[in-house]
Amino acid sequence: MTYRPNYTPSVQELRALVFCAELGTVSGAANALDLTQSAVSRSIRSLEQRLGVQLFYRVKKRLQLSDAGRAMVYEARDILTQLDRSAKMVMGFGGGGDVLRLAVLPTFAATWLIPRLPEFLKTHPEVSIDLASALHPVNFDESPFDAAIQRAVMAGNDTDVTPLLDETLITVAAPSLIPAGQNLSFADLASYPLIQLATRPELWNQWFASSEDMEIDRLRGPRVQHFDMVISAAQAGLGIALLPDIFAQQAIASGTLHKVHARTLNGPTPYALIRPNRQEVSETLAAFGSWLKTTTQCDLD
Repeated sequence: MTYRPNYTPSVQELRALVFCAELGTVSGAANALDLTQSAVSRSIRSLEQRLGVQLFYRVKKRLQLSDAGRAMVYEARDILTQLDRSAKMVMGFGGGGDVLRLAVLPTFAATWLIPRLPEFLKTHPEVSIDLASALHPVNFDESPFDAAIQRAVMAGNDTDVTPLLDETLITVAAPSLIPAGQNLSFADLASYPLIQLATRPELWNQWFASSEDMEIDRLRGPRVQHFDMVISAAQAGLGIALLPDIFAQQAIASGTLHKVHARTLNGPTPYALIRPNRQEVSETLAAFGSWLKTTTQCDLD
């Protein structure tokens, strides 16, 4: 069992510190926390004694943070916010049942996974899904996730990887920028702003490198953080987008985007279900993995 070191603040002490800092008086903090003034004073005094620093000065009957107090209250706010967020997350799973915690690439979640999740939950109504976006590889030793859905290349050591869908990128634009049905040449396409993905800046260069007809020296166009933003920027007419076809399907079907060139670019790695192999797979995760494989196969067929 791990014990809390005697210098580590309690939640009550952190709350007393933050409320005293924000309200400037012990009485104000006590009223806000529904505690007595003596209880708040004891929390601050106990914290100062164990840390060996003075957190507040009294200036004209008001509390003023010391340098040490100012540094600590900044961290304390984040800690309390995270505790509150965690408590609300757990309360959201009231009623029992299994919780499946997934880290998913945000655009994959928004455009592919979430629209299909009702199918899984229809046959597994006892399961609650906790989705979080993850643009970077997941360290399962330091996170609460049961699995991740990301590109296979993002899998870390000691993980099992189940490929789901290959990545095929296509060029699309809004009708407001390029009339529907128009198929651009390489040179025409290069004359438009090209929307760039900050996390994968090499994509446009790779797409143009597949042409023997021309080379492009410099890309121009907006730069955004993930494919969700690429889709929105393209729909707004800010430029031409290079998108995985599975992400562009909804926008193409609705007519807000259309293909502007026949050439495609194969991504280097498929989208995959990634899970730690250090633990036995739960029945819930096994069922979800089986559903994923069936659903992606149906999409391919």
